[in-house]
Amino acid sequence: MKISLNWLKNYVDLDVSAEQLANDLPMIGLEVEGVESTGLPQFENLVVGEILSREQHPDADRLGVCMVKVGDGEPQQIVCGASNYKVGDRVPVALPGCVLPGDFKIKASKLRGVPSNGMMCSAKELGMGEDHAGLLILEQRPEIGTPINDVFPGGDTVIELELTANRGDCLSHIGVAREIAALYAKELRLPKVKQHPGTGEGLISAVEVETADCPLYTARSIKGVKIAPSPEWLKKALEAVGLRPINNVVDVTNYVLMETGQPLHAFDASKIRGGKIVVRPAAEGEEITTLDGHKRKLAAGMMVIADAERPLVVAGVMGSLDAEVDASTTDIVLESAYFRPGSIRAASRALNLFSDSSHRFSRDVDPVGVDFAARRAIDLILQVAGGEVVGKSIIVGEPPRGDRTITITPDYVRRVCGFEVEDSAIAETFTRLGFTVDTSSYQWSVLVPSFRPEVDRPIDLVEEFIRLHGTADIPESRVKVTGLTREDDALAVFNRQAVQKLVGENFAECSHYTLTDGTGVAKWFGQERADALRLDNPLTTEQSHLRPSLIPGLLDALRLNFNNGNHPARLCETGRVFRTVEGKLWELASVAFVIAVDDGRRRWRDREAPDFFTAKKLVAELATLAGIKPAKLDYKVIEDEAFWQPGHSARAACWKKNGYKAFAGLVSVDALKDWDLDTLVLAGELILLPEFLEKKTGKTIRLSPFSSFPASTRDLALVVDAATTAEAVRRDLLKAASKAIGKAGFACEGVEAFDLYAGQGLPEGKKSLAFAISFRAPDRTLTDKEVNAAFDAIQAAVKDMGYTTRT
Repeated sequence: MKISLNWLKNYVDLDVSAEQLANDLPMIGLEVEGVESTGLPQFENLVVGEILSREQHPDADRLGVCMVKVGDGEPQQIVCGASNYKVGDRVPVALPGCVLPGDFKIKASKLRGVPSNGMMCSAKELGMGEDHAGLLILEQRPEIGTPINDVFPGGDTVIELELTANRGDCLSHIGVAREIAALYAKELRLPKVKQHPGTGEGLISAVEVETADCPLYTARSIKGVKIAPSPEWLKKALEAVGLRPINNVVDVTNYVLMETGQPLHAFDASKIRGGKIVVRPAAEGEEITTLDGHKRKLAAGMMVIADAERPLVVAGVMGSLDAEVDASTTDIVLESAYFRPGSIRAASRALNLFSDSSHRFSRDVDPVGVDFAARRAIDLILQVAGGEVVGKSIIVGEPPRGDRTITITPDYVRRVCGFEVEDSAIAETFTRLGFTVDTSSYQWSVLVPSFRPEVDRPIDLVEEFIRLHGTADIPESRVKVTGLTREDDALAVFNRQAVQKLVGENFAECSHYTLTDGTGVAKWFGQERADALRLDNPLTTEQSHLRPSLIPGLLDALRLNFNNGNHPARLCETGRVFRTVEGKLWELASVAFVIAVDDGRRRWRDREAPDFFTAKKLVAELATLAGIKPAKLDYKVIEDEAFWQPGHSARAACWKKNGYKAFAGLVSVDALKDWDLDTLVLAGELILLPEFLEKKTGKTIRLSPFSSFPASTRDLALVVDAATTAEAVRRDLLKAASKAIGKAGFACEGVEAFDLYAGQGLPEGKKSLAFAISFRAPDRTLTDKEVNAAFDAIQAAVKDMGYTTRT
């Protein structure tokens, strides 16, 4: 959309530079694509001349030899190839020494042997337009010899705007002037239009509307117009925005289009057959020759403006040659209408035919402005083409929308904006935008004009306020939430350490979206949890829920890689998961991994297949990084979660008491079938409450040097109840070892389970667990006597615990 600043000044006072205006418009949402200065540069030796005579060139049929008076001196002989002039016309004359646009230097020369002492110029040669078919005839007949810069004083600045589809109101000079007036708190001056009741009979008898895509159609008759070139002010206005002047009547319709944003169409009344206009859907294959000279076949349903026999206009897109206003026209019918945007957009695309009219109708024009634009056009037509309005205005239908009221409170504006602002400032901003504000009660009533259809909710009013108020004027405030995690943040440190640990264990790191499909959440984690994690307005069904675990995403990655011939046996991820804790939805930190037990490939480093204890050991190491002692991971067998295989998986701790949960074991066979995975998959996950790691932050970590002396190990096999976990027995042995050693100057370095047996030789309901107990001193090599004494004390203690030593 091109906007002429000279044109804009008719509606609003501009006391800022074009450069400042171009910088300010994007701040209110009007993107500036470019700024171009138009008008004449400063010319030397370019003056007004009068043609005194014209003779045919002796050696060229298309050249004339003219005598031209250019001042007080002798007339100059100039050879010219144009044909649109006559003796007595005054034209721009470039004399030797003049430099025209394009670095075209004028000098005395001979054309086909005839001397020529200058050049008579067209508008294009002066840089004033695109018309180069003939000379620029100076109809106002300025004084001979007057410098051409005095004839056309002052240039213009044209700003090209790139508008969003919802701002159809700014596809006009008045629309942009309204925005500028609001921006700079200036008065908006609208053109005053007259009523034209008309006398006698109209030029058509009726308008029939046979489609719902035309809610409002108006037609007015003007008789006795005189078609002629437009006056200079009208030509200059159109040329400034890139339009070619055609004739005075057509130019007025284009002028009003660019002024108000309302497309108009003028019919030659003598070419309307049957004396009526019909707005109807086209018949399949119906033909029309549009104003660009192309014959087009119409599809059924396309809206056309027709007479009693044939289509005359592709409604809202382009007229036809059949009812064109030309030099012979004396009577016109002026159309001003509202067409539904979808209909015009579809027709324009189907015909691959785009125009200034279709561009505006497709973006929704102001239906209330239909009458104003028609009356404005009639005023200008009577001014530049004469004639009289006859008959009554024919109006079919009514505007489909008008002004509308939105209820809003100033507190709502402040709450959404996030800063304090006076009620009066909010109301004043709305008023500057052309809204009418009733502030008589706590809930304000804001009347939004019909030309702003996109403003229909309270949040839209807030957007309008902040758009005009300006983001630069928002008070500074302290940020309450960290947008990016600091490198030294406890969670960032933990995630980094966890990934380094797992990568060192031959895991590949993955990263997935925090949103997932709700079907899987409901199936594997329960409908109640799925309901709590559902988004109100998801963009897609595949991303409709917050994820409760990282493991499903890792299974997706495992399946994707297997299907593409890749075989990563181990994958891991750190990230955010979401779960309800004590009735509240929490964003939690998580680290998880999966291990394909048998992916069909052998690896030299895998001495034996991974099992539950592999996953449990990795979870314990991750827990250590989070500041959790492995001994505190009190695992319980998982029996109530469909995602985990019963009897082959366990979980430890709880939110309320510990602030974390740990899972380790085998993913359920049913879940693996759902993921189309043919291998068993071990998995582990450690989920932490946000404050858990924060509590760990800042604690002093005491490091002890490694002992350079060897450890001593004793093996102990115990018969226990089949339901007793190895972890429970291991903790009992740690307690017994600590008590047995006392203050002997060494420590139990660790208790590790290494064997499980159940079967022949053991009582029913019993199993055998074997443990390796390691002892080490920091300053010496332990003697057998010291180790055996501690080991005997441990064996005695376990009998009191209800365990039986197995030999």
